[in-house]
Amino acid sequence: MSPPTPDEAWARLREGNRRWASDTAIHPHQDRARRAEAARKQEPYAVVVSCIDSRVAPELVFDTGVGDLLSVRSAAQTIDPLVSGAIEYGPAELGTPLIVVLGHQRCGAVAAAAHALHEQTTLPGHLQDIVEALRPAYRRAHGNVDKMIRINTADVVSKLKSDKLLAARIARKQLKIVGGYYSLDTGQVTRVV
Repeated sequence: MSPPTPDEAWARLREGNRRWASDTAIHPHQDRARRAEAARKQEPYAVVVSCIDSRVAPELVFDTGVGDLLSVRSAAQTIDPLVSGAIEYGPAELGTPLIVVLGHQRCGAVAAAAHALHEQTTLPGHLQDIVEALRPAYRRAHGNVDKMIRINTADVVSKLKSDKLLAARIARKQLKIVGGYYSLDTGQVTRVV
């Protein structure tokens, strides 16, 4: 089977999310036959870059199964060189046609960063790296956490679109990068960019 186009991949994710949000999930590709098929070769149709939040599992949110997604998770879907390399792997090595950067409602990492920036405090360990990654969104959102989430999502999409390895695939229309926002209340994903 040929890989889907970027638009077909996005349509599959949207349809899966509709099922999830309406409590009609079908849990596809989660049986022994799919495990055996995926054990031989993986052909994920999307990379989902999302937060580590336990309530935002991409395979559930998009009602997918084994081998459908490459999930890359970090606090507030922030990226650094290692995370960027993980994201690049799907399109560059497997021909994955879609990257979705998925922010979400009531993100604890964003709220903690906003609080630290507002109070001008330094968080311990590498948590401060997350704060620094979110500082530009904090400034533009004037401290509003929900706006920060959406701005950061758009910023990550923009950074990925300017990535040399990914930009070449975008120019050839082999790849699309979109930003989404997941509502914890409704289960729905809406497009940000």
